Amino acid sequence: MLPSPEYTLDHTTTRPTPRLTSLAHGGGCGCKLAPAVLQDLLAGLPQAQAFPDLLVGSETADDAAVYRLTDDLALVATTDFFTPVVDDPFEFGRIAATNALSDIYAMGGTPILALALLGMPLGKIGTEEVQQNLAGGAAVCRAAGIPVAGGHSIDSAEPIYGLVALGTVHPGRVRRNSGAQKGDALVLTKGLDVDVFSAALKQGRLPDESYRAMIASTTQLNAVGREVTFGGVHAMTDVTGFGLLGHLLEMCRGAGLAARRRVRNVPVLPGAAALAQAGIATGAAGRNWASYGNEVALPDALPDWRRGLLCDPQTSSGLLIAAAPEAVGAVLGHARAAGFAQAAVVGTMEAGGGVAVIE
Repeated sequence: MLPSPEYTLDHTTTRPTPRLTSLAHGGGCGCKLAPAVLQDLLAGLPQAQAFPDLLVGSETADDAAVYRLTDDLALVATTDFFTPVVDDPFEFGRIAATNALSDIYAMGGTPILALALLGMPLGKIGTEEVQQNLAGGAAVCRAAGIPVAGGHSIDSAEPIYGLVALGTVHPGRVRRNSGAQKGDALVLTKGLDVDVFSAALKQGRLPDESYRAMIASTTQLNAVGREVTFGGVHAMTDVTGFGLLGHLLEMCRGAGLAARRRVRNVPVLPGAAALAQAGIATGAAGRNWASYGNEVALPDALPDWRRGLLCDPQTSSGLLIAAAPEAVGAVLGHARAAGFAQAAVVGTMEAGGGVAVIE
């Protein structure tokens, strides 16, 4: 098991340095506002209807904004940042950067540029830790083939890191989260459940092999999103802070459809189910369920721990893709060729509203 001290030693001195996760009230996408709170905050804000070249704005709770520049080129813009989900500052940077770039890929786009967003509690974290954080983010951007061209930093009470990410896409290849059609199959590219691992890490109960699986999953770029914008792929989103159920509900609302999900088909990261059964969970899972549980039908016999895996926040998780039956084989082929070994069909889109979960 990984140790869980409140302090580690600074790399350059004998000064005790607090664990990154001990400096934040939440971690990763679990520190997002609950869906119901966010909906209340955004209620009544005017839609951007006066801008005809704004192809995707805030009206469908999509992953990024898309603005048409020419008939053949559109700009994809997003920002994402959060508090630490792990204690290693380099890995924190890698995870946060991977998560931010995922929004570009989820729209079918290709990243071109990033700006760093940094908030650090100066005096509590050493210079080397901050440098390692920035280096981790830059390493992921290099792997994606883009520069970190600047950014902004503040002295904050909690450690925060993320990116402003810009990308491009052909307007005809944009994939919103609202385009699903009746009869579409739902493909999930990564296994759940990262934030159960993060909770176990904070408690010193995360096995080494699970930690390695967590890092591998959260730093795997969702670049396959730009490869699966062919015919028959109707909608796409990435699964993050609202959990699989929450982001699936956004897809259902946008399309005016319902979803039927087979819970046993949903892939989970190795060891996640055992940790959940042992009672390890995040508070954000409960907030998520309270926000949208009235729109979800669950089997009577479904245990609470399994429900938790479905609504637990995910940090830098996979893509959820709605594709016509004839396109599913190609989607799975691209995903598995790109290294998404756990990619699986987890449900279908149907007439109606809400989500029905079956065994």
